[in-house]
Amino acid sequence: MQLSSFTDYSIRVLIYLSSLPKDELTNITTVSSHYNISKNHLVKVVHKLGQLGYIETIQGKNGGIKLKKNPKQINIGKIIRQLEPLELLNCGLSFCHISPACRLKKYLVDAKEAFLIELEKYTIDDLISNNPALINLL
Repeated sequence: MQLSSFTDYSIRVLIYLSSLPKDELTNITTVSSHYNISKNHLVKVVHKLGQLGYIETIQGKNGGIKLKKNPKQINIGKIIRQLEPLELLNCGLSFCHISPACRLKKYLVDAKEAFLIELEKYTIDDLISNNPALINLL
């Protein structure tokens, strides 16, 4: 299973913002440059994270982006559920004629759920707390 680059970048943005002092603003250009990610792609990521209530965007000359929630409240599994469709197979009848009798789709749904439940044990804070190597890289 592989997460989309959109989800990957979303988690990276949250890690970066979590590493900043509380309420410190940064901007998309800075984050884009730091991770070497397309600014245009990051605009979409930041917009979605703002819609979901994870970050705050402030318009204007002195504007920027900052974390809206405490990193301890940002659950990794929940983020992935919100951003990823995680459809592992196309089980539509027009695509697979054995779909009505196939057990694989249920096993994959169970595996996907176990994956997400495991990730729901962790927060963004778990990724950055007591991790000086990460903080040095950021």
